[in-house]
Amino acid sequence: MAEGARLESVYTARYPGFESLSLRHFPSITSMKAFREIPAAEATRSILQLEIAAYGYALVRGWLPISDVDQLLSEITGIVSSAGWLLPGHSPTARMANSSAACGDPDPAYHEVYKQIFILESLHTIARRSALHELMDRVAGPNLLIHPKPIGRLIFPNAERYVTKMHQDNTAIGGDPESFTAWFPLHDCPPEFGPLQVLEGSHRFGRQSDSTGYVQAEQAVGGEWASGTIHAGDVLLFHSLTVHAATLNVSSQLRLSIDCRFQNAARAIDPAELVFPGASSNRRTWESTYTNWHSDEFKYYWQKMPLQFRPTLAELATWADTAEPLKMRERYFRILTQIKEQGYS
Repeated sequence: MAEGARLESVYTARYPGFESLSLRHFPSITSMKAFREIPAAEATRSILQLEIAAYGYALVRGWLPISDVDQLLSEITGIVSSAGWLLPGHSPTARMANSSAACGDPDPAYHEVYKQIFILESLHTIARRSALHELMDRVAGPNLLIHPKPIGRLIFPNAERYVTKMHQDNTAIGGDPESFTAWFPLHDCPPEFGPLQVLEGSHRFGRQSDSTGYVQAEQAVGGEWASGTIHAGDVLLFHSLTVHAATLNVSSQLRLSIDCRFQNAARAIDPAELVFPGASSNRRTWESTYTNWHSDEFKYYWQKMPLQFRPTLAELATWADTAEPLKMRERYFRILTQIKEQGYS
């Protein structure tokens, strides 16, 4: 059975009304093809770079040590279980979701739990460990800069309003477009759990997002849509301009995955990627993030690297005085203040 037909049968069986939903979230699902894939043993530097250059992504099978993945899964499921997100009577690692607790970004309940996850040392160090670090190095080159704010995705089942629509990561990341994302689930992620879908070759057509930051289905330019099962230990790598989207989790379990962004350090990075520009009075800081870490090895590692900024600090200073609306001036001022506190001038 073709991947698109298999995906459609899964969603139709598990989610009544899927036919109308597909027009908004899965515009190409009936023609969905299976991911191209590379076995870990064949994921050489040249193959990875050629694959991403041609298709905008590379799915590497069986790359991450399961012990690293399981450690992070155990810590995160312990936190969400304590928050009441999981049904009692099951092992937390089974991730059986309590539907009455369903939430997502930007809900306050979600952010309260996510703050506990963001400070996990294992969340930040998994990208610095040899396996994932080596894979990123093969894509971006040996002058590797891993962005210091990994993202944990905590996706409740059958929560349509939290499904991430089509977008390109560079819209949010900024900086040089020649940056990349490493996406990997903390458990096996078959179609019913809501793995990503990517629009092959879309990275070759520049920015496609509109003023909302999303890419409209009728305006997306690229080749075929691809998706399919991604196992624990697999890593999906893609270019920052590759159009992609989440698919709906129609299982009974939480879907847990991680995004890590990276690039060659010789290319410009948006300074907002190194600070916490949010307006909340109890905003995160690196000091609070590191409070309970056992090792100092990976703290502030990017400060040891000569970096280029886009926007520059001079541009941020101008925008902090002139940008409209006022909340944007305040945001630029927070970025500028925090980046200077890190010793950049």
